[in-house]
This record gives sequence, structure tokens and C-alpha cells, in this order.
Amino acid sequence: MKVIGIDPGLSVTGFGMLIQHKNEIRSICYGTIRPPAKESLAIRLKYLHDEILKIMNTYQPDELAIEDTFYQKNVKSAIALGQARGTLLVAGANFGIQCAEYAPRKVKKSVVGNGAATKEQVQYMVQRILNLTEVPKPLDASDALAVGICHLNQPGLIS
Repeated sequence: MKVIGIDPGLSVTGFGMLIQHKNEIRSICYGTIRPPAKESLAIRLKYLHDEILKIMNTYQPDELAIEDTFYQKNVKSAIALGQARGTLLVAGANFGIQCAEYAPRKVKKSVVGNGAATKEQVQYMVQRILNLTEVPKPLDASDALAVGICHLNQPGLIS
């Protein structure tokens, strides 16, 4: 099974493509998408949509896993994150794959064993779980890989 994990953001979206065979999970690729900051919201969302579709067309994931929103004090930031998430979910639906959403605490608990883990702890454990030679950078990409790992660790998904 191939899964694309996504850490959504309007400024930076992390992605990580994973493949699982039996009990082994491997990273195919990971990185970030950075919509042009000076463009209008509509252009930035379109850019995000188009770039994630390019990645999905290249690597053909079976499912998409995305980090759910969390409580934010800044309403404007929460709305921007929601718009980015919505765009990415629509891209997954347009690609014809199932989309699963995971709370940040669930992702951290799945990867580190502690729902209050730091981003650096998640990054370290992602490196260990995937047997990478170095920690995946930036943090947005390692978070996206963690979302994918969390998804693949759900009961009934072993293929």
C-alpha cells in the first residue's frame, strides 16, 4: 500500500510518500510545497492543489492521510489552515483515493508514544522507523511522514 502523508499549511505544506509491504514501511520521497507568498489566496490554493496532484500523479498513492486542525488562538491562521486542508482533501478526492484525518496528538502518540512529543522528537522517531540515514528535513516533511506512518499503523491496514 502506498500512502501520501500531508502536514497542511498555506505557507508550507509538508508531504511524505510511504510504501508498506507486510510490516515494513519505507519512504519513497518527501518534501515541501511552498505556494507563492505574494500571490492572492485563490492563486496560492490553486498552486497547492496543482502541486499535490503532480506528486500524486507521479507516485500513485492508494490513500491520503492528513493532519487534522488543532485549536488555535489566532482565528485568521485557523481559517487559512482550514482552507489549505480543504484544498488538499479535494485534491485527494479528485485523484479518487480515500482521505483519512488524524489529530496531531494521535500522530505523535503513534510515532513517539507520547501525544505531547516535540516536533524534534517526532523527526527523530520518523528517521528511526524509516531507517533513514539522516533526519528528514524540514520539520514539515518529517511531520507529513509521521502522519503517513500513523495511518499505516491503524488496525486493519497491513497489506
